[in-house]
Amino acid sequence: MINTVREVMSQEQIKYRQLSAKTVGSNVVCFRLEDETLVKVHVEMARAGVAVDRKNPDGTPLYLFSTSLRFETETKDKTFYAPPPPQPTKSVSDKKADQSYTA
Repeated sequence: MINTVREVMSQEQIKYRQLSAKTVGSNVVCFRLEDETLVKVHVEMARAGVAVDRKNPDGTPLYLFSTSLRFETETKDKTFYAPPPPQPTKSVSDKKADQSYTA
């Protein structure tokens, strides 16, 4: 008997109950590198859940976490490079307005 992809996926799905999470302390961890660069790691918990109908082999709850990390660096001399900002261009209506005053 051949199972469809949906049937296989439904057999592998685990049902989780969504848990709310709040930050305890700071969500930023700072590291000072040997070249004196400061690295700040921001951690956010996007989603947390506990399995409804399954447990780990040792009987403890089975959790699922979805997180995001954001890194900031601050060099010793506090310099950085960025592209120049875009130059504004004239829109069609601005060009028509210029033409009406030059006539």
